[in-house]
Amino acid sequence: MPSTTPEHAPETRLTPLTRPLNLRETVLEQLRTAIVTGRLPEGEVVSAPMLGQSLGVSATPVREAMMDLAREGLVETIKNKGFRITSMSDKDLDDLAQIRLMLEPPAMRFVAGSVSDAAIADLTRLADACLRAAEREDLEEYLRDDRDFHALALSLTGNSQLVDLATSLRTRTRLYGIGLLAREGRLADSAREHHALIALLAAGDGAGAERLLHDHISHARSIWATGDGAGGTDRDPDTET
Repeated sequence: MPSTTPEHAPETRLTPLTRPLNLRETVLEQLRTAIVTGRLPEGEVVSAPMLGQSLGVSATPVREAMMDLAREGLVETIKNKGFRITSMSDKDLDDLAQIRLMLEPPAMRFVAGSVSDAAIADLTRLADACLRAAEREDLEEYLRDDRDFHALALSLTGNSQLVDLATSLRTRTRLYGIGLLAREGRLADSAREHHALIALLAAGDGAGAERLLHDHISHARSIWATGDGAGGTDRDPDTET
């Protein structure tokens, strides 16, 4: 992959920000989404000033966000150059999905039938937010609410280590087909699986909840990765360099 030059600056792949209350967190979410969805391609070298110019903010919150992303494994620091978007092979993504399948679906069987009304209400609020974001094709909000939904569901186990590990695996997953799914309206169908999971948890159907989440995670490795359900990690031609 060639290094980013001024001619290849990613201004067309990042949306300028209005200045929010929590600028650093907003910058972090936008950059994370750009990496996860492939708008910032694997192997590309970027600098904080360049990204800041694209986002319409100073380099400081961008640099802080990129350091957070480095700790998440999404970027690596390049001395005197900036940051390189880390590459993920098919094997890497298969391994991430396999670990998630080992951890998350059985956890839903464990908590089914013991979820409080308050937790059901909180899960429903996040599921509703995910669906609205999918319908608006707002990938940044969708991925944030989706991450929060699954973290909350796993937190019902009372195991914070499980929540941290699963969330870390989720943020490292690449979902290059999610934009296509949103444009075709299919992301909303996936979002509705959150409501189905809530219903199964409330009904105490542990086997059903485990099976549904297994399928939901499998979508992230197949349909969400490519947009066509064929599996693998074919890159969107618009993001290839």
